[in-house]
Amino acid sequence: MSTVPEIDLTTLELLLAEPIVLVDVREDDEYSDGHVSSAVHIALSTVPDRVDEIPSDGPVYVICAVGGRSGKAAEFLRTKGIDAINVAGGTNGWVDSGRPVICGTSPV
Repeated sequence: MSTVPEIDLTTLELLLAEPIVLVDVREDDEYSDGHVSSAVHIALSTVPDRVDEIPSDGPVYVICAVGGRSGKAAEFLRTKGIDAINVAGGTNGWVDSGRPVICGTSPV
């Protein structure tokens, strides 16, 4: 059983009212097709090599398409001392609920 904490999409939406660290671990094409505003792209396969780019001084929210890859990334990040929290429902749930996304390779 995973010990990775999770939040739902409603909670993420409320948190986005303030600056937060949100990492999208989907593949390049998935990210550019549409991502949650402010989500920084670090593909799952590159997370171990790029862990130093992820702040460790506060919570880090991790999102993927539905929650599987982000759960794995969050679990790994937690072993590195990062307070990583999985976003259950992922970007697919975000889109399905009618919330807006940003297209392209920029976080905003």
